[in-house]
Amino acid sequence: MRHLSRLALLAAATALTAPVFAAPATSVPIPSLVRQVSIPHTMFGLNNGLTVIVHEDHKAPVAAVAIWYNVGAKDEPKGKTGFAHLFEHLMFNGTENLPGDYFTYLQQIGATDYNGTTNNDRTNYFQTVPAAALERALFMESDRMGHLLGAVTQGVLDNQRGVVQNEKRQGDSRPGGLVQYQLFGQLFPEGHPYHHTVIGSMEDLDAARLADVKQWFHDKYGPNNAVLVVAGDVNPQQVRTLVEKHFGPIPAGPVNRPAQAPIPILKAPKNIAMKDMVATTIIQRYWPVPGLLDKRLAALDIGGSVLGGLASSRLDKIMVRDEKIAVAVSAQMIALQRNGIFNVSAYVKPGVDPALVSKRLDEILADYIAKGPTQDEVQRAVMSEVSGRIRGLEQVGGFGGKAVALAEGQTFAGDSDFYKKTLASYATITPSAVRAQMQQWLRRPALTITLSPGERDAYAEAKSVAAAAKPNAKTEGAVKGNLPLPPVGQMASLDFPDITHTSLSNGIQVSYARRTTVPVTQIALAFNAGTSADNPQLRGVADMTMALLDEGTSKLTSQELAEAQERLGANVGSSNAGDRSYVMLNALSPNLAPSLDLMTAVVKDPAFREDDIGRIKAQSLTSIAQQQKDPTRVANRLLPSVLYGRAHPYGGPPGGDPTVIAKLGRADLVAFRDRWLRPDNARIFVVSDRPLAEIQPLLEARFGNWAPPSAAKGVKAFVAPPARPAAPKILLINRPGAPQSSIVGGQLLPVNPKGDIVALDLANDVLGGTFLSRLNMDLRESKGWSYGVNGDFSVSEHAVPYVVAAPVQADKTGDSLAAINADIQQFLTTSGVTQEERDRTIANSANRMPGQFETAGSVLSAMMTMEVLGRPDDYYETLAGRYRAQTIATLDQSLRRALDPTGFTWIVVGDASKVRPQLEKLGMPIEVVTETP
Repeated sequence: MRHLSRLALLAAATALTAPVFAAPATSVPIPSLVRQVSIPHTMFGLNNGLTVIVHEDHKAPVAAVAIWYNVGAKDEPKGKTGFAHLFEHLMFNGTENLPGDYFTYLQQIGATDYNGTTNNDRTNYFQTVPAAALERALFMESDRMGHLLGAVTQGVLDNQRGVVQNEKRQGDSRPGGLVQYQLFGQLFPEGHPYHHTVIGSMEDLDAARLADVKQWFHDKYGPNNAVLVVAGDVNPQQVRTLVEKHFGPIPAGPVNRPAQAPIPILKAPKNIAMKDMVATTIIQRYWPVPGLLDKRLAALDIGGSVLGGLASSRLDKIMVRDEKIAVAVSAQMIALQRNGIFNVSAYVKPGVDPALVSKRLDEILADYIAKGPTQDEVQRAVMSEVSGRIRGLEQVGGFGGKAVALAEGQTFAGDSDFYKKTLASYATITPSAVRAQMQQWLRRPALTITLSPGERDAYAEAKSVAAAAKPNAKTEGAVKGNLPLPPVGQMASLDFPDITHTSLSNGIQVSYARRTTVPVTQIALAFNAGTSADNPQLRGVADMTMALLDEGTSKLTSQELAEAQERLGANVGSSNAGDRSYVMLNALSPNLAPSLDLMTAVVKDPAFREDDIGRIKAQSLTSIAQQQKDPTRVANRLLPSVLYGRAHPYGGPPGGDPTVIAKLGRADLVAFRDRWLRPDNARIFVVSDRPLAEIQPLLEARFGNWAPPSAAKGVKAFVAPPARPAAPKILLINRPGAPQSSIVGGQLLPVNPKGDIVALDLANDVLGGTFLSRLNMDLRESKGWSYGVNGDFSVSEHAVPYVVAAPVQADKTGDSLAAINADIQQFLTTSGVTQEERDRTIANSANRMPGQFETAGSVLSAMMTMEVLGRPDDYYETLAGRYRAQTIATLDQSLRRALDPTGFTWIVVGDASKVRPQLEKLGMPIEVVTETP
């Protein structure tokens, strides 16, 4: 099941011995797994109507604090669309007792997983904090509930309107970014609560008076319209005492009664044709259906998974694998509170008639509706849902942890156990129930949106908000409170799991760590390969090889392999990074042995069938073609060759060279496998709830006798990259009509990637690495020209590139690049790290360490990073002390030695007719790039 915030309208021959399967892979029964999905909790209410839920989880010294307000876009009356989303922004811009940016106070305590989101039905705010800072976090949330309005000035309102307009401009400028307006506007009639999008009307926001905005808050954001969840290393009495202290004095407000929304029925099919910068035609069908609280939800959701959600889905099998008329398909149930949206999409294979694909889509759908799914299909879909929920139990907060499950149920259904009851309904779903719901809802008229390659129609772009005339304009008239910040307790140190190193009989090194929170095992087989193993003349072989590796074995077709994983609730995947190639397994531990059999077959016995090669090749080429139409991705594909040169192992474009990929054959893939994906070039990493004594025999039985092939082992040829430029220049790529420009700048740092980068990391957090960085705060919060700017370095095994990324409004492209250069120049010369920045950045980096490694996946990733960079097992446990030892001088010195303000090459992607005159004023040489990789 997908919530709207997750809706993506655009995506993106030596035979080795195979493992012996004693019997078909079988899973533990689904009901036994369902019983493991449990979030014990207590609940109480305050006199002002605030509902509080507490869940204890003592695996790490962290606490998730999440507050859900029962107000979303559907509750906005005509003339006030976008208010809920606007308030999500306003509530991060300071309160009476917490002036300035809310993130400042979160970073002071080392919060992780913090953000706020708005959808059609609710607004939520969340943060995971060190348990010692729980009272501070609760005070902060209570202050923006009870003491916000005095800090909402006309300056703050104008500033955040500008930020929202840039957010809209950035979303609209993406290929397919205008589809959402047609979807909601056409599927739901005028006056329906879901008729408008979450971001709303810019005209409504422009017309909003400060008094209107404050009244909206008063009416919607009282404690009696909120649910507060605290989950983690806490106890109920402790939470009750703190909540009563900080939230208890806040008076109740008017009761928000969420808008009712009947399910609309289209009188006849609607067909809308749109054009945009897409690589292929996308056919999308939409039906209004029952929503989150309806008992028919499970059948609709499982029906969507079987049809087009699973890797083995009907549409995938027929249209992508068998008939090869589409490069991608999907079907999904998007659950809103009152209504749902059922979506089926097909991405037409380039060269195929879209009318044929549309006709075939309808035929498959009609057959599915008439006959329904099989029992095996339903069981696989249910297993995928259950296994996903089990994995979600590992995290207390964030976008999808346990706090979310509790808050969602209580907010929408008035039932904190709603997650459990919903999952129980999935476990008992039958094929006939799915068929009945498919017949009831998908035989009704649908909205069809066909998005084809071409020039989009003109549309009303969000106009710009004038920048404040005075530096302190935002805070003029703000009310200042006098409530003190509660102190924080003694912060806990990181206790990184102990790593045990061992080896298999053939010498493969194994690194193991234990995490027992959930019954899940994660295994990574890492090969010293990656995209840097590509021959510079054959960019794309590594990516194609890894893409095909998990597309079938000599005994299992791609379809059969997908089905086998789904029956077990397992995920086997293969991928590349720059320095390593990975085959990953995420398995339910009760199903580990048969899941590991599938991983073994993928690694040792990939089929590389010609049929699959052609299919994956078409998907890869379409994906690259789409990247070439997205401004930021265009820049990112060009940047590696600019920084490293085309002959360097890191110099290839992400995804590979399309001219090379088009010519690749099976022999190329087999040759890459034999040279690079072999036991003498591999390491195994494991994080599991099961002991090593149980894991190692399973690995030994499958990989211990794996022998390398006769082919010579691959060796990478790292050459010196070009010297860093002595003066900056601009590479301009023309994208006519683009409402935004994408600015990407890069340079290579003279830094040893395996050396000490602690000071450099901290210093760059101040310049460009966090939300509060100089670059982001200047262009987003002060000037209002961008939705977000980032400057950061990445650490590869053999290089440290520094990249600045800034999507900006087109009419401010030149000014934005000038401001970025000025910010960097000033930071590296006259305006280095301040005492406040030093203290906040160090506190953030040191105190957040326990929260960074809450999940097994984060531990596994850290283990693999330590291996690539040659770091000791206790590396992360030593960081807090090393952070705290840094001074202003060491931070300034580290970045000033590494980063050269004149060493950037800037790539600007935008409408050249508008942008070039702006750039010419900067005095940098401009080179027009007409061909991009």
